[in-house]
Amino acid sequence: MIRVEHLSKYFGGIHAVENVSLEIAEGSITGLIGPNGAGKTTLFNVIAGAYKPTSGKVFLDGEDITGLEPHELFHKGLLRTFQIAHEFSSLTVRENLMMVPPNQHGEYLLDAWIRPALVRQQEAEIRERADDVIRFLEIERVADELAGNLSGGQKKLLELGRTMMVDAKIVFLDEVGAGVNRTLLGTIADAIRRLNVERGYTFCMIEHDMDFISDLCDPVIVMAEGHLLAQGKAADIMQNEDVIEAYLGTGLKNKPGVSSAAPDAKPARKPARKPSTAKATGKPSRKKAAARKGASK
Repeated sequence: MIRVEHLSKYFGGIHAVENVSLEIAEGSITGLIGPNGAGKTTLFNVIAGAYKPTSGKVFLDGEDITGLEPHELFHKGLLRTFQIAHEFSSLTVRENLMMVPPNQHGEYLLDAWIRPALVRQQEAEIRERADDVIRFLEIERVADELAGNLSGGQKKLLELGRTMMVDAKIVFLDEVGAGVNRTLLGTIADAIRRLNVERGYTFCMIEHDMDFISDLCDPVIVMAEGHLLAQGKAADIMQNEDVIEAYLGTGLKNKPGVSSAAPDAKPARKPARKPSTAKATGKPSRKKAAARKGASK
């Protein structure tokens, strides 16, 4: 489906992505994780056409799509969502969905004048598809609500729904669970799983919620400092020492004062504090002596 070969993206002297090669298999739900600054979103942006790569290639079903614009990739079935939802706040949920399909006859003034019946027919077909998406996502209750009034989680569902309004091959989800309560997060996970199983969608998602990732994704790809660090099943990734170190540092075993000889070792006691010179000699300190001298004047 997606093949990335030796991809790099530099911003001046900053190597945001450095010589990354990976594959996203058709029909998979692939997770992309890593600490902040790992290069995940930059990699997404290069694949999705927002950035031109410094070097390397991107292929979709064997076709070289390196450097194509986002609207060109949209027509090839490669879509992405954003961490912050980009809804049309003054339109309803249904209207937001109906905005997605390209080349609508109603967009052209000449068609609206000369072929109004064709415009109405196409609009009815698009509305029917939007209603199908609304039923699939179980958001009938807010179908006629202004999108600007939705919660963060509902907006993420709407973003997912908009990808269903075209024939998408692969969808890149950028932190779809960010700022979403656990109940709605479960709804989003169910929708992604059903789209994958029932409609053959391929997903690649950036996410920091490891429970969400481990529940949905296989395989999981890990990035750190612009490089590919590890790849495999979620359970194996979570036990990988390099991954743990990238997220948490070197760990307790290297912490000063803790012995690595035994897992239940206790921190070493701090050395006893040496008595001050004043207490050891029985003489007052200089500050105290000066204070007494001033008081006697």
